[in-house]
Amino acid sequence: MSQERIPFDELVSLLTQVFRRHGTSETAADVLARNCASAQRDGSDSHGVFRMPGYLSTLASGWVDGNAQPVVEDCAPGFVAVDAGNGFAQPALEAGRELLLEKVRQNGIALMAIRNSHHFAALWPDVEPFARQGLVALALVNSMACVVPAGGRKPLFGTNPISFAAPRTGHDPLVFDLATCAIAHGDVQIAAKEGKTLPEGYGVDADGQPTCDPEKILDGGALLPFGGYKGSALSMMVELMAAALTGGNFSFEFDWSGHPGAKTPWTGELLIVIDPARGAGSNFADRTETLVQAMVGVGQTRQPGDRRYRQRAESQRLGVAITAADLAYLKGLLD
Repeated sequence: MSQERIPFDELVSLLTQVFRRHGTSETAADVLARNCASAQRDGSDSHGVFRMPGYLSTLASGWVDGNAQPVVEDCAPGFVAVDAGNGFAQPALEAGRELLLEKVRQNGIALMAIRNSHHFAALWPDVEPFARQGLVALALVNSMACVVPAGGRKPLFGTNPISFAAPRTGHDPLVFDLATCAIAHGDVQIAAKEGKTLPEGYGVDADGQPTCDPEKILDGGALLPFGGYKGSALSMMVELMAAALTGGNFSFEFDWSGHPGAKTPWTGELLIVIDPARGAGSNFADRTETLVQAMVGVGQTRQPGDRRYRQRAESQRLGVAITAADLAYLKGLLD
Protein backbone atom coordinates (compact mmCIF):
# COMPACT_ATOMS: atom_id res chain seq x y z
CA MET A 1 0.00 0.00 0.00
CA SER A 2 1.73 3.19 -1.17
CA GLN A 3 2.20 5.91 1.38
CA GLU A 4 2.64 9.64 1.08
CA ARG A 5 3.75 12.39 3.44
CA ILE A 6 1.80 15.60 3.93
CA PRO A 7 2.62 18.58 6.19
CA PHE A 8 0.49 18.62 9.34
CA ASP A 9 -1.00 22.06 8.68
CA GLU A 10 -1.89 21.01 5.14
CA LEU A 11 -3.70 17.93 6.45
CA VAL A 12 -5.57 20.07 9.00
CA SER A 13 -6.60 22.47 6.23
CA LEU A 14 -7.78 19.62 4.01
CA LEU A 15 -9.81 18.01 6.78
CA THR A 16 -11.29 21.36 7.77
CA GLN A 17 -12.53 21.86 4.23
CA VAL A 18 -14.02 18.36 4.20
CA PHE A 19 -15.89 18.90 7.46
CA ARG A 20 -17.20 22.28 6.28
CA ARG A 21 -18.31 20.83 2.95
CA HIS A 22 -20.19 18.04 4.72
CA GLY A 23 -22.20 20.00 7.23
CA THR A 24 -20.28 21.36 10.22
CA SER A 25 -19.82 24.90 11.44
CA GLU A 26 -16.49 26.59 10.90
CA THR A 27 -15.66 26.25 14.60
CA ALA A 28 -16.53 22.55 14.74
CA ALA A 29 -14.63 21.89 11.51
CA ASP A 30 -11.48 23.52 12.88
CA VAL A 31 -11.59 21.57 16.15
CA LEU A 32 -12.45 18.20 14.61
CA ALA A 33 -9.91 18.55 11.80
CA ARG A 34 -7.07 19.33 14.20
CA ASN A 35 -8.12 16.44 16.45
CA CYS A 36 -8.25 13.95 13.56
CA ALA A 37 -5.00 15.20 12.02
CA SER A 38 -3.26 14.99 15.41
CA ALA A 39 -4.22 11.34 15.77
CA GLN A 40 -2.94 10.62 12.26
CA ARG A 41 0.27 12.54 12.97
CA ASP A 42 0.90 10.58 16.16
CA GLY A 43 0.27 7.16 14.60
CA SER A 44 -3.13 6.54 16.21
CA ASP A 45 -4.38 4.85 13.05
CA SER A 46 -7.75 3.81 14.49
CA HIS A 47 -8.65 7.43 15.30
CA GLY A 48 -7.11 9.37 12.43
CA VAL A 49 -8.24 9.58 8.81
CA PHE A 50 -9.71 6.10 9.26
CA ARG A 51 -12.58 7.80 11.15
CA MET A 52 -13.56 10.20 8.37
CA PRO A 53 -16.12 7.95 6.62
CA GLY A 54 -17.82 7.46 9.99
CA TYR A 55 -17.90 11.19 10.66
CA LEU A 56 -19.36 11.94 7.25
CA SER A 57 -21.95 9.17 7.20
CA THR A 58 -23.09 10.30 10.65
CA LEU A 59 -23.43 13.91 9.52
CA ALA A 60 -25.33 12.79 6.42
CA SER A 61 -27.70 10.68 8.52
CA GLY A 62 -28.83 13.68 10.59
CA TRP A 63 -27.92 11.87 13.81
CA VAL A 64 -25.49 14.60 14.94
CA ASP A 65 -25.79 18.38 14.56
CA GLY A 66 -22.60 19.63 12.97
CA ASN A 67 -23.70 23.23 13.55
CA ALA A 68 -24.60 22.86 17.23
CA GLN A 69 -23.75 25.78 19.49
CA PRO A 70 -22.52 24.51 22.89
CA VAL A 71 -24.04 26.19 25.95
CA VAL A 72 -21.61 26.67 28.85
CA GLU A 73 -23.07 26.66 32.36
CA ASP A 74 -21.28 27.97 35.47
CA CYS A 75 -22.72 25.56 38.03
CA ALA A 76 -20.48 25.97 41.09
CA PRO A 77 -16.99 27.18 42.07
CA GLY A 78 -15.46 23.95 40.77
CA PHE A 79 -18.13 22.76 38.34
CA VAL A 80 -18.58 23.64 34.67
CA ALA A 81 -21.31 21.98 32.61
CA VAL A 82 -21.63 22.14 28.84
CA ASP A 83 -24.67 21.16 26.82
CA ALA A 84 -23.20 20.17 23.45
CA GLY A 85 -26.60 20.54 21.77
CA ASN A 86 -26.37 17.13 20.07
CA GLY A 87 -23.06 18.19 18.58
CA PHE A 88 -19.54 16.84 18.94
CA ALA A 89 -17.82 16.77 22.33
CA GLN A 90 -14.56 18.46 21.30
CA PRO A 91 -16.14 21.81 20.29
CA ALA A 92 -18.07 21.68 23.58
CA LEU A 93 -14.79 21.19 25.44
CA GLU A 94 -13.27 24.16 23.63
CA ALA A 95 -16.29 26.30 24.48
CA GLY A 96 -15.89 25.59 28.20
CA ARG A 97 -12.10 25.43 28.40
CA GLU A 98 -11.50 29.05 29.46
CA LEU A 99 -13.99 28.88 32.34
CA LEU A 100 -12.67 25.48 33.42
CA LEU A 101 -9.09 26.78 33.57
CA GLU A 102 -10.22 29.86 35.47
CA LYS A 103 -11.86 27.67 38.10
CA VAL A 104 -8.87 25.35 38.33
CA ARG A 105 -6.54 28.29 38.94
CA GLN A 106 -8.91 29.74 41.54
CA ASN A 107 -9.83 26.56 43.40
CA GLY A 108 -7.07 24.08 42.65
CA ILE A 109 -9.50 21.62 41.08
CA ALA A 110 -12.50 21.76 38.75
CA LEU A 111 -14.49 19.47 36.53
CA MET A 112 -16.29 19.84 33.23
CA ALA A 113 -19.41 17.76 32.62
CA ILE A 114 -20.29 17.55 28.92
CA ARG A 115 -23.68 16.11 27.99
CA ASN A 116 -25.80 15.70 24.87
CA SER A 117 -22.56 15.09 22.99
CA HIS A 118 -20.90 12.78 20.48
CA HIS A 119 -17.30 11.61 20.98
CA PHE A 120 -15.75 9.69 18.09
CA ALA A 121 -12.04 10.40 18.53
CA ALA A 122 -9.00 9.51 20.60
CA LEU A 123 -9.31 10.76 24.17
CA TRP A 124 -5.69 11.72 24.86
CA PRO A 125 -5.93 15.01 22.88
CA ASP A 126 -8.54 16.14 25.42
CA VAL A 127 -6.11 15.91 28.36
CA GLU A 128 -2.58 16.43 27.01
CA PRO A 129 -2.94 20.24 26.63
CA PHE A 130 -3.75 20.60 30.33
CA ALA A 131 -0.59 18.73 31.34
CA ARG A 132 1.43 21.09 29.13
CA GLN A 133 0.16 23.87 31.38
CA GLY A 134 1.41 22.09 34.50
CA LEU A 135 -1.96 20.58 35.39
CA VAL A 136 -3.12 17.02 36.01
CA ALA A 137 -6.09 15.93 33.89
CA LEU A 138 -8.39 12.93 33.77
CA ALA A 139 -11.07 12.33 31.13
CA LEU A 140 -13.74 9.67 30.88
CA VAL A 141 -16.23 9.10 28.07
CA ASN A 142 -18.78 6.37 27.45
CA SER A 143 -19.90 5.19 24.03
CA MET A 144 -22.40 2.78 22.46
CA ALA A 145 -23.33 -0.56 23.98
CA CYS A 146 -20.78 -2.99 22.54
CA VAL A 147 -19.14 -4.54 25.63
CA VAL A 148 -20.52 -7.43 27.69
CA PRO A 149 -20.14 -6.87 31.47
CA ALA A 150 -18.30 -9.57 33.39
CA GLY A 151 -20.76 -12.43 33.88
CA GLY A 152 -23.25 -10.87 31.47
CA ARG A 153 -24.77 -12.26 28.30
CA LYS A 154 -25.38 -9.17 26.16
CA PRO A 155 -23.54 -5.89 25.48
CA LEU A 156 -24.40 -3.08 27.88
CA PHE A 157 -21.31 -0.90 28.38
CA GLY A 158 -19.39 1.11 25.82
CA THR A 159 -15.65 0.83 25.20
CA ASN A 160 -15.55 3.53 27.89
CA PRO A 161 -12.00 4.86 27.68
CA ILE A 162 -10.09 6.64 30.42
CA SER A 163 -7.31 9.11 29.63
CA PHE A 164 -4.84 10.67 32.06
CA ALA A 165 -2.13 13.29 31.62
CA ALA A 166 0.51 14.56 34.04
CA PRO A 167 3.35 17.07 33.59
CA ARG A 168 6.88 15.71 33.67
CA THR A 169 9.98 17.80 34.24
CA GLY A 170 12.22 18.01 31.18
CA HIS A 171 10.01 15.80 29.03
CA ASP A 172 6.68 15.67 27.26
CA PRO A 173 3.74 14.93 29.58
CA LEU A 174 3.05 11.41 30.75
CA VAL A 175 -0.19 10.49 28.96
CA PHE A 176 -2.21 7.32 28.63
CA ASP A 177 -5.47 6.61 26.85
CA LEU A 178 -7.01 3.18 27.28
CA ALA A 179 -10.34 1.55 26.63
CA THR A 180 -11.79 -0.48 29.49
CA CYS A 181 -12.52 -3.29 27.02
CA ALA A 182 -9.90 -5.75 25.80
CA ILE A 183 -9.36 -3.85 22.53
CA ALA A 184 -10.51 -0.54 21.07
CA HIS A 185 -13.52 -0.81 18.77
CA GLY A 186 -11.62 0.99 16.01
CA ASP A 187 -8.86 -1.60 16.17
CA VAL A 188 -11.44 -4.35 15.68
CA GLN A 189 -12.69 -2.51 12.59
CA ILE A 190 -9.13 -2.23 11.25
CA ALA A 191 -8.48 -5.95 11.89
CA ALA A 192 -11.67 -6.81 9.99
CA LYS A 193 -10.69 -4.52 7.13
CA GLU A 194 -7.26 -6.13 6.90
CA GLY A 195 -8.56 -9.71 7.25
CA LYS A 196 -6.72 -10.37 10.51
CA THR A 197 -7.77 -12.43 13.51
CA LEU A 198 -7.72 -11.25 17.13
CA PRO A 199 -6.27 -12.90 20.24
CA GLU A 200 -8.54 -15.00 22.44
CA GLY A 201 -10.51 -13.18 25.11
CA TYR A 202 -11.26 -10.08 23.05
CA GLY A 203 -14.82 -10.71 21.98
CA VAL A 204 -17.86 -12.90 21.42
CA ASP A 205 -20.10 -13.58 18.42
CA ALA A 206 -23.84 -12.93 18.08
CA ASP A 207 -24.54 -16.10 20.10
CA GLY A 208 -22.29 -15.01 22.95
CA GLN A 209 -19.63 -17.55 22.07
CA PRO A 210 -15.93 -16.63 22.22
CA THR A 211 -14.47 -15.70 18.83
CA CYS A 212 -11.23 -14.39 17.37
CA ASP A 213 -12.96 -13.25 14.17
CA PRO A 214 -13.37 -9.44 14.13
CA GLU A 215 -16.14 -9.72 11.54
CA LYS A 216 -18.22 -11.83 13.95
CA ILE A 217 -17.61 -9.36 16.77
CA LEU A 218 -18.83 -6.50 14.57
CA ASP A 219 -21.75 -8.47 13.12
CA GLY A 220 -24.00 -8.75 16.16
CA GLY A 221 -21.25 -9.79 18.56
CA ALA A 222 -19.58 -7.78 21.29
CA LEU A 223 -16.30 -6.98 22.99
CA LEU A 224 -15.20 -8.19 26.41
CA PRO A 225 -13.80 -6.03 29.24
CA PHE A 226 -10.10 -6.34 29.94
CA GLY A 227 -9.16 -8.18 33.12
CA GLY A 228 -12.61 -9.70 33.61
CA TYR A 229 -14.53 -8.18 36.50
CA LYS A 230 -11.80 -5.57 37.10
CA GLY A 231 -12.15 -3.97 33.70
CA SER A 232 -15.91 -4.39 33.95
CA ALA A 233 -15.96 -2.42 37.22
CA LEU A 234 -13.95 0.39 35.63
CA SER A 235 -16.33 0.44 32.68
CA MET A 236 -19.25 0.69 35.09
CA MET A 237 -17.53 3.62 36.81
CA VAL A 238 -17.14 5.40 33.46
CA GLU A 239 -20.86 4.95 32.75
CA LEU A 240 -21.70 6.60 36.07
CA MET A 241 -19.15 9.41 35.78
CA ALA A 242 -19.53 10.21 32.07
CA ALA A 243 -23.28 9.65 31.76
CA ALA A 244 -25.10 9.72 35.11
CA LEU A 245 -23.05 12.58 36.58
CA THR A 246 -22.99 14.69 33.42
CA GLY A 247 -26.62 14.15 32.45
CA GLY A 248 -25.65 12.26 29.31
CA ASN A 249 -27.00 8.97 27.98
CA PHE A 250 -25.80 5.63 29.23
CA SER A 251 -24.26 3.56 26.44
CA PHE A 252 -27.47 1.52 26.14
CA GLU A 253 -29.96 4.42 26.31
CA PHE A 254 -29.97 5.85 22.80
CA ASP A 255 -31.48 4.41 19.65
CA TRP A 256 -29.93 5.33 16.32
CA SER A 257 -31.86 2.77 14.26
CA GLY A 258 -33.78 5.60 12.60
CA HIS A 259 -30.57 7.13 11.31
CA PRO A 260 -28.86 4.68 8.92
CA GLY A 261 -25.18 5.50 8.70
CA ALA A 262 -24.93 6.89 12.23
CA LYS A 263 -21.67 5.89 13.92
CA THR A 264 -21.08 8.37 16.76
CA PRO A 265 -22.29 7.48 20.28
CA TRP A 266 -24.60 10.10 21.84
CA THR A 267 -23.41 10.09 25.44
CA GLY A 268 -21.33 12.28 27.77
CA GLU A 269 -17.81 13.16 28.86
CA LEU A 270 -16.30 14.15 32.19
CA LEU A 271 -13.00 15.98 32.65
CA ILE A 272 -11.35 16.53 36.04
CA VAL A 273 -8.42 18.97 36.12
CA ILE A 274 -6.17 19.59 39.12
CA ASP A 275 -3.54 22.26 39.83
CA PRO A 276 -0.91 20.41 41.92
CA ALA A 277 0.82 23.69 42.78
CA ARG A 278 -2.00 24.51 45.21
CA GLY A 279 -0.90 21.89 47.73
CA ALA A 280 2.10 19.92 48.93
CA GLY A 281 2.47 18.56 45.42
CA SER A 282 3.88 21.84 44.10
CA ASN A 283 6.86 19.87 42.77
CA PHE A 284 4.53 17.42 41.06
CA ALA A 285 6.31 17.43 37.67
CA ASP A 286 9.58 16.62 39.45
CA ARG A 287 7.88 13.80 41.34
CA THR A 288 6.47 12.45 38.09
CA GLU A 289 9.98 12.33 36.67
CA THR A 290 11.24 10.59 39.83
CA LEU A 291 8.61 7.89 39.39
CA VAL A 292 9.38 7.49 35.67
CA GLN A 293 13.08 7.08 36.37
CA ALA A 294 12.27 4.49 39.03
CA MET A 295 10.17 2.60 36.47
CA VAL A 296 13.06 2.78 34.00
CA GLY A 297 15.34 1.50 36.73
CA VAL A 298 13.33 -1.68 37.13
CA GLY A 299 13.15 -2.32 33.40
CA GLN A 300 10.15 -0.40 32.05
CA THR A 301 11.89 1.38 29.19
CA ARG A 302 8.75 2.45 27.30
CA GLN A 303 6.52 4.95 29.08
CA PRO A 304 2.91 5.88 28.27
CA GLY A 305 2.86 8.23 25.30
CA ASP A 306 6.41 7.48 24.12
CA ARG A 307 5.33 5.86 20.86
CA ARG A 308 3.04 8.77 20.02
CA TYR A 309 5.78 11.31 20.72
CA ARG A 310 8.28 9.43 18.55
CA GLN A 311 5.76 9.26 15.72
CA ARG A 312 4.93 12.95 16.21
CA ALA A 313 8.57 13.94 15.89
CA GLU A 314 8.90 11.89 12.71
CA SER A 315 5.75 13.46 11.29
CA GLN A 316 7.01 16.94 12.09
CA ARG A 317 10.28 16.14 10.31
CA LEU A 318 8.99 14.24 7.28
CA GLY A 319 5.28 15.05 7.13
CA VAL A 320 2.28 13.07 8.32
CA ALA A 321 2.10 9.54 6.87
CA ILE A 322 -1.09 8.79 4.97
CA THR A 323 -1.83 6.21 2.30
CA ALA A 324 -2.18 7.48 -1.24
CA ALA A 325 -5.68 5.97 -1.31
CA ASP A 326 -6.76 7.85 1.82
CA LEU A 327 -5.34 11.12 0.55
CA ALA A 328 -7.13 10.68 -2.77
CA TYR A 329 -10.33 9.86 -0.87
CA LEU A 330 -10.11 13.08 1.16
CA LYS A 331 -9.40 15.23 -1.88
CA GLY A 332 -12.24 13.54 -3.74
CA LEU A 333 -14.66 14.64 -1.04
CA LEU A 334 -14.11 18.24 -2.15
CA ASP A 335 -14.94 17.61 -5.82
